[in-house]
Amino acid sequence: MRAGKTSSASDYQHCLDAASRYLAYRPRSVFEVRTRLRQRGFDSPTIERVLQELGRSGSLDDLGFARFWKENRESFSPRSGTLLGRELRTKGIAAPVVLQVLEGVDEEANAYRAAAKRARRLSGADFGDFRRGLSLFLRRRGFSYDVIEHTVRRLWEEVGAA
Repeated sequence: MRAGKTSSASDYQHCLDAASRYLAYRPRSVFEVRTRLRQRGFDSPTIERVLQELGRSGSLDDLGFARFWKENRESFSPRSGTLLGRELRTKGIAAPVVLQVLEGVDEEANAYRAAAKRARRLSGADFGDFRRGLSLFLRRRGFSYDVIEHTVRRLWEEVGAA
């Protein structure tokens, strides 16, 4: 880092610009932004100042990010609350925030949405193959045995038996 006030102000602005560009694509967690800025070579005091500024401006909010992530997953790639919580924790979201965001997650509805498209592809199979294929798919998405069994039977009645 260069010495002097101008350099510090310049480093701060470069760091803020880098963080803003990173946030332009999608919301991020504080952990993700901090990690990215470290990778870009900015020093810790500058990073922390930038993170504080972004937090004050509302551009960086872990609760908002966690809600965005949950809604995005539920819409495009449904998975269990357990797996969703694990994803959020790897993105640096604190456990209390994860618990708050995961309140009210409907495992049955998520499993059904996740499995419906796959079930149509398995519609020509017998029940054993249908059950096996769908069960493995839902298990990879983190769903419990009970949720998987209920979802498989429901989809078999809708798709497989037709």
